[in-house]
Amino acid sequence: MNWSDPYEIGFELLNQHPDVDPLTVRFTDLHKWVTELPGFEGDPKTSNEKILESIQMAWLEEWQDRD
Repeated sequence: MNWSDPYEIGFELLNQHPDVDPLTVRFTDLHKWVTELPGFEGDPKTSNEKILESIQMAWLEEWQDRD
């Protein structure tokens, strides 16, 4: 899993943090959570706001569709 996999990351974030509204997470925390995911191999230094936003939106879609 890498920064170019927002939907896979979003799905994993939902599994790790099922009760968290993705829109309440600061990008600094989101970055930390992503880099701590099992199987994440991306370089933490290559992330940016656009990438984190796409991950947040993918996570939000998963979070809204979970029920």
